[in-house]
Amino acid sequence: MQGKDLTKGNLMNVIVGFSIPYLISCFLQLLYSMADLYFVGKYCDVPSITAVTIGGQVMHMLTVIIVGMAMGCTVTLAKAIGAKKSNEASTTIGNTITLFMLLSFALTGILFFANEGIVSLMATPSEAVSGTIDYLRISFIGIPAIVAYNIMASIFRGLGDSRSPMYFIAIACVCNVVLDIYFIGCLDMGPSGAAWATILSQAISVVVSLGVILFRGTRKLGVTKAHFSLKKHTTSEILRIGTPIALQDGFIQVSFITITIIANCRGLIDSAAVGIVERIIGFLFLVPSALLSTVSAVSAQNIGAGLFERARRTMRYSIIIAVSFGAVTTILFQFVSADVVSWFTTDKRVIISGEQYLKAYVIDCIFAGIHFCYSGYFCACGRSIISFAHNSISIVTARIPLAYLASITFSTTLYPMGIATVTGSLLSVFICIYLYRRITNKDKFANLTQPTEK
Repeated sequence: MQGKDLTKGNLMNVIVGFSIPYLISCFLQLLYSMADLYFVGKYCDVPSITAVTIGGQVMHMLTVIIVGMAMGCTVTLAKAIGAKKSNEASTTIGNTITLFMLLSFALTGILFFANEGIVSLMATPSEAVSGTIDYLRISFIGIPAIVAYNIMASIFRGLGDSRSPMYFIAIACVCNVVLDIYFIGCLDMGPSGAAWATILSQAISVVVSLGVILFRGTRKLGVTKAHFSLKKHTTSEILRIGTPIALQDGFIQVSFITITIIANCRGLIDSAAVGIVERIIGFLFLVPSALLSTVSAVSAQNIGAGLFERARRTMRYSIIIAVSFGAVTTILFQFVSADVVSWFTTDKRVIISGEQYLKAYVIDCIFAGIHFCYSGYFCACGRSIISFAHNSISIVTARIPLAYLASITFSTTLYPMGIATVTGSLLSVFICIYLYRRITNKDKFANLTQPTEK
C-alpha cells in the first residue's frame, strides 16, 4: 500500500499542495449546481429557478452528509498510511466501498418514494412544486453515482492524493455544462433537464474513475477480494469518526433549509434571492471546506506517525489562510454583491433582496473558516463528536432562532437574516477555542516527547 507522505517537508507547502487540488475539485463539483442554476435562469422563469434552488439544496444536503460520512474513511486510512500499516489501509478501502454502496441503494429507494413529502416539508411555493418534484425524482436516481464518486475521492485523499479526484470531477463538469445547454437550452426541459444533466455527468465521472482504478491502480492500492468483507473493527472506526461529521453536516444543511423555508414564507422573490445567495456562499465556502479536509488528512497522517505538534501546526497555519481569505472576500463583496447576484437572474426585485442578504452573509467566511479548521483537527484526533457538538449548539441557540426573529422583525430586508448566520459561526469559534485548549492541556499526546521532524 503506497500513499503520499504528508509527514515530511515544509508544512505550508504540504498544506497548499494538498488543499489546492481539493479546492479545484470542490469548485468543479459546485459548478454542477451553479451551471444548472445559470442555464435555468437564462432560459426559464422564476418558478423554475426556485425549483432548482430548492431541489439543489436538498441534493446538496444529501451530498455533504455522504462526504461527512466518508471522512471516516479518509481519517482512518490516513492514520494507517502514517503508521505504515499496509493491510489495515487496504481493509479500510475495501470496507468503505462495500459499506457505502449498500448505503447508496438503500437511500435511493427511501428518498425516491419520499419525494413529494420532502417537497411539501420544504414549504415550496406553489408555482415551483411541480418542477421541484421532477428535479428531485430524477436526482434521487443518481444517488449511487454520487456516493461512488465521493467514496473514491475520500480514499484517494486518505492516501494523500488530492489530484486524482480533481481530474475525475473535471470530466464530469465539462459533461454537465454541455448537457445543460442541450437539455435546458435546446430541448427546453427546465428543472428536469438540469437534473438529468447532473446525474448523467456524475455517472460518466464514476465510469472514468473506475476505469483508471481497475486498469492502472489495482496493484498500487493493494486491495484484494478479502478486503471487501466487512470487518467489525474497521467499519466501527469508519462510522465512529464519520457519523458525527455526517450528522454535523446534515444538521448544518437542515439549518440552511430551515432558513430557506423561512424565506419561502416571505414569498417567491425572497425565496429566489436566498436560493441564489446560498449557491454563491457555497462557492465561497469552498476554501474553508478545502482547509477542513486538508487539516483532517494531513493531521491524521502526522498523528499516525506520532508527529503531534506538526499536526497542531497544520491547523494553525490553515486558520491563518482561512482568515486571510475571509477578510478579503468580505471587503470585496460589499461592492460587487448586486453584480454577482445579477449573473443568475434579471429580476430587479430578486437582485435587490439578494444583494442585502449576500453583503451580510459573506462575513461568515471569516468565522466559518476558523471553526472549519478546528473541526478538521478534531476529526483527525478521532474526536469528531466535538465538531458535531459545537455546530449543533450554534445552530439551535443562534443561527435558526436569530434568522427567524430577523425575518419577522425586518420584513423589508434580508440583511439581518444574513447576520444571524454570522452570529452562529462566531459562537462556534468561541466553543472550539475553549475545547481545543482543554484538549491540548489534558490530552496524553501533549506530554509525549515529539519525534524529530525532517
